[in-house]
Amino acid sequence: MLLQWKGLHIIRAPWTFDFRIAGMIEMNGMDNHFRLSRRNFLHRGALVLGAMPMIRAKMPQIAGQDKPVRFGLVTDLHYADKANAGTRCYRETLDKLAEAALQFQKDEIEFLVELGDFIDAANSVSLEKQYLKTVNQPFKQICDERFYVLGNHCVDTLNKQEFLGEVGQAKSYFSFDRSGIHFVVLDSCFRSDGKPYERKNFEWTDANIPEDELEWLRDDLKATDSPVVVFAHQRLDVDGSYGVRNNIAVREVLESNGNVVAVFQGHSHKNELKEISGIRYCTMVAMVEGSGLDHNGYSTIEILPEGSIVIHGFRKQESRRWGKT
Repeated sequence: MLLQWKGLHIIRAPWTFDFRIAGMIEMNGMDNHFRLSRRNFLHRGALVLGAMPMIRAKMPQIAGQDKPVRFGLVTDLHYADKANAGTRCYRETLDKLAEAALQFQKDEIEFLVELGDFIDAANSVSLEKQYLKTVNQPFKQICDERFYVLGNHCVDTLNKQEFLGEVGQAKSYFSFDRSGIHFVVLDSCFRSDGKPYERKNFEWTDANIPEDELEWLRDDLKATDSPVVVFAHQRLDVDGSYGVRNNIAVREVLESNGNVVAVFQGHSHKNELKEISGIRYCTMVAMVEGSGLDHNGYSTIEILPEGSIVIHGFRKQESRRWGKT
C-alpha cells in the first residue's frame, strides 16, 4: 500500500512498517533502520504518521558539502546508581545507552552529542564523580569526538570545572565547524544574577544565559555565513519552569543573522517541535524515562547537502524531517 502525504512516501504492509522519505531511498542503506515488526511498531508509538511532519521553511544549500553530516544525539540520561523515582529509571540508563551505541556504530556517526542531565544528583561529591565516571566510560567508547551540554543535574552536586574535567571538555559553551555547518553549544546553567550553578546553589527553574555569553554568541554568529545548528539543555522556545528566563533575548540573537536553522534541546523529557521566526526548536525525549528498552529514546541526525535535516528517531524518539520547499 503506497500513501503520499506532504512530500513523504509511506509504504505500509500488514506486518511491517517501512517509511521512505522522498530523496532518501536506499541512501547508505538508512531506510533499513525504519523497518519494524508490528509488535515493535505498536510499542514505539512515536513513529506514527503524524510524528514526522515536513516543516516547509527555507533551508540554505550547504557550500562545499557533498555527503550528509551524520551525528548521534541523546539527552537526559540522568544516570545514577539508585532506586527508581516515579518514571525515572536511573540504573537502566546503562543498558539503554548500550543499545544506542550499537545503532550509532551501525550509522557511522561523525560525532556524538549529549544535551545535558548526563547524571542525576548524588548526596556527595565523591559519589557524584563515580556516577559520572561510570556512565562516561561506555559513552566515550561510542565515538572519538563527543560534545557535552551542561544540564542542571550535571552541576547539582559538582561544579562546572569538575564535570568538564572528568569528561575532557575545556569549555561549557563554544562552537565548531563540520563540512560547511557551524555548530554552537550553549550553557544556560546560570542564575538570574549571573552566578553559575554549582553544589545546590540554585533553583532549577532559574535558568539564564548571561550577557557575556550572549555577547560571545552575537560575535560567533556574525563571524560565519554557514548554516548554524545550536545545542542547548534548557528550552529556548517556552516560558515557565522548563524555559530559559531570558529566552526572548537569546532568540533575538539567534535570529539576527538569519542563518540559524535548528536548535536541539532537552530538559522537559518530551518530544516537541516548534518553529519561531524560521528556526526549528526541536525538543528531544529523555533516555531515563520508563523501564525497559521499549522506553529508550535516541536519534541519529543527518544534515543533507541540499540543506534538509533528518532526525532518525529510535524507540520513543520521534522521527522528523524539515527542509527546502
